[in-house]
Amino acid sequence: MECRASCGACCIAPSISSAIPGMPDGKPAGVRCVQLAEDFRCMIFNDPRRPLVCGGLKARTEMCGAEKGLAGREFALAYLDRLELATRPD
Repeated sequence: MECRASCGACCIAPSISSAIPGMPDGKPAGVRCVQLAEDFRCMIFNDPRRPLVCGGLKARTEMCGAEKGLAGREFALAYLDRLELATRPD
């Protein structure tokens, strides 16, 4: 599955604990990554400084909503928010 144009949910919803260029301490959940361009594309996609966790998160039908015809940025943000809450350390 390809990433949806103008989405960027993966660069907003999850927390990232590793350094990102421009965000040396990573980013909290719900905060837009500074490397997310205005067109919602990653500006460091092929850069070796891109966090490994970013490369490991791939577009999937259950995350993006395509399996139930609910595809959309809002669906992906809500899905990733629920995943973030479910996996948050105590």
